[in-house]
Amino acid sequence: MFLNFFLFFLKSNTGYTNSVFAVGQSLQRCPYFFQDCAYMLRRFRLIIRMNKYRKSKPFYSIVDRFLDAASRHPSKVFIHFEGRAYSYGEVDKQSNKVARALQAEVRLQEGDSVALFLANEPSFVWTWLGLAKLGCPAALLNFNIRSKSLLHCFSCCGAKVLLTLTGYPVFAELQDAVEEILPTLKEQGIRVFILSDSCSVPDIVPLSVKISQASDEPLSPALRSNVNIRTTALYIYTSGTTGLPKAAIITHGRIWVAAFMLFSCGVNPEDIIYVNLPLYHSAGFLIGIIGAIDRGMTVILRRKFSASQFWDDCRKYNVTVMQYIGETLRFLCNTPKKNHKVRMAIGNGVRSDVWSEFLNRFGDIKVRELYAATEGNIGFINYTSKIGAVGRRNILQQFISPHALIKFDVQKEEPVRNSDGLCIKAATGETGLLVGKITQTSPFTGYAGSKHQTEKKLLRDVLQKGDLYFNTGDLLRFDEENFVYFEDRVGDTFRWKGENVATSEVADILSMAHCVLEANVYGVKVEGHEGRIGMAAITLKEGEDFDCSDTYKQVSNHLPAYARPRFIRIQPCLEMTGTFKMKKVKLVEEGFNPAHIEDQLYFLDTDKRTYVPLTEEIYRAISSREIKL
Repeated sequence: MFLNFFLFFLKSNTGYTNSVFAVGQSLQRCPYFFQDCAYMLRRFRLIIRMNKYRKSKPFYSIVDRFLDAASRHPSKVFIHFEGRAYSYGEVDKQSNKVARALQAEVRLQEGDSVALFLANEPSFVWTWLGLAKLGCPAALLNFNIRSKSLLHCFSCCGAKVLLTLTGYPVFAELQDAVEEILPTLKEQGIRVFILSDSCSVPDIVPLSVKISQASDEPLSPALRSNVNIRTTALYIYTSGTTGLPKAAIITHGRIWVAAFMLFSCGVNPEDIIYVNLPLYHSAGFLIGIIGAIDRGMTVILRRKFSASQFWDDCRKYNVTVMQYIGETLRFLCNTPKKNHKVRMAIGNGVRSDVWSEFLNRFGDIKVRELYAATEGNIGFINYTSKIGAVGRRNILQQFISPHALIKFDVQKEEPVRNSDGLCIKAATGETGLLVGKITQTSPFTGYAGSKHQTEKKLLRDVLQKGDLYFNTGDLLRFDEENFVYFEDRVGDTFRWKGENVATSEVADILSMAHCVLEANVYGVKVEGHEGRIGMAAITLKEGEDFDCSDTYKQVSNHLPAYARPRFIRIQPCLEMTGTFKMKKVKLVEEGFNPAHIEDQLYFLDTDKRTYVPLTEEIYRAISSREIKL
């Protein structure tokens, strides 16, 4: 079967037409031929595995994969964390204890969702695993969110239980955040537990003693007997086109797709992976932790990224695979050269110049740049490590996950359609909007509790009347060699510090400042930084001056650091489109250089904890990186 498909690939794929008859000439024209074949072979093996799991009775889930690993090598280290090693067997037993303690306290049933408001540490992993053994989906809450956003994220997943931590300084902040919304949770009958021996707050129940006293005996698979490839396994939050974060529904089928990512990149069970990305992210949890479970490998887990300790950790633990976002590689390029055994880096968002500098400083590391969205149905892997590309297309991927690049009007923020009402494919080398066809093999499961937001991600009548596609909201470009390049995001989001920022949410918070009438939030580029940093053009209420202190108070109290607008532009009025949407394109192009902008500009000074006038001196300090953003 594979041989027939392979021959079909040779005859059909662009650039390979003559390869069967003129191998030498073809290989000269197609330097990535063998890499393409190796990647497609791995993908083909994954298709076979997926079909096997899909048809198994009962369904073979990632929990079963973990249990098989724990049975095969119970003493093998699963997680290294702050000097302590936790074996597969230990994590298995600890997850059993968590599951039994929760069962005793709240009588969880299969399908009941539980919200985890936890930071990066091993308890995150075994708490999720315990819930998965009960057939209960976990909602992974971003530990940076507070107040209204936290309450919203908790509510939309339908959870009746919230779990958090205390002790470590960041955990104390988590407890404070929970206490702030506790009256509302209590009104809704929500049970709140804390992974601690004690708690002085009456309505927060300490769970650690009960966990330690619970049995670590295996749980019956019957507790999750209704789990199948389409049932919900997780909720992971993502900022979409508008509004507050949305709970992307991650099915057990999607879990497997993410788990296969490390295998697709060429990671082996003997590899050791370094995970310092937040576990509430799909990159840190699905690719890092779940991917490691699929491979049966060891994870070095950190609370957060530290450039100064990164290479020391890599040497200490013999790390061979690392995860990154663009910012982390840039920070590492500012550290001294170190000896290491890292052979592969997997992530997204690295600029070409940083990529080149990283390789020059730290040697022949295979960089596997990815393109994917938490809720999306299409993704790419740059398995060739060609600098600058976020992925590579091939015929097998088009067969499994049909997709297209369509012409997009940036000014109107909508696809370009022909006289028949259908979208127009972008030409090779032309920037277009990436859309993924929604099929049985590449579904889009949408967002929990938000049919409206789910509908907004759908595009109908794209290439044929009646077809249905997922709108990624990203502008990409395909070149003649089938490499994929990321160009920009569209709509009302931007990305900073590896996080998606919803502009409407930031605008709502800014409007809470007593002086602000309206706010138009957007992202602007800063030289030497990946992504876009937050900026807002605002109008003031009649008779009001800009209140630096109150505005800072509002954004710092209600927004995580990465979402706070670092630049404010005071305007007499905000420009609107004919459909009353705020115009952003010109504002984005003008940026934040005070030498080119007549409007008053302000900068969020984190040291002074207020907004200050943005002078040319401050602008130069930002441009030269004297001021860190």
